[in-house]
Amino acid sequence: MTPGAPKSFHAVNVDDVPWRPSRVAAGVFVKDIAVTDGWEMQIVRFEPGTRFPVHTHERPEFVFVLEGELVQGGRRMGPGWASVASAGSIDEDVYSETGCVFVLVDRA
Repeated sequence: MTPGAPKSFHAVNVDDVPWRPSRVAAGVFVKDIAVTDGWEMQIVRFEPGTRFPVHTHERPEFVFVLEGELVQGGRRMGPGWASVASAGSIDEDVYSETGCVFVLVDRA
């Protein structure tokens, strides 16, 4: 980008973005919302009974729960709950018994 050039602004109606299956886990679906300046935003849906595999966060990750209940690190989080995983942290038990939808922001 040219110094002094205006920054861009991008708005998306998430209802217009299709769900795609996760490349990592069955029962997980993703809407790829936007990528900019090395960050990405996604909407993630866990079907009821979904468990996400153990993984290490190479970069920070931010989660904001919109619907349902997500269990992460033994903490049950419902709508309005947020979590932050620092780089190097390990998610050993991430799942949803009820199904859930959350916003995920991390490094692209």
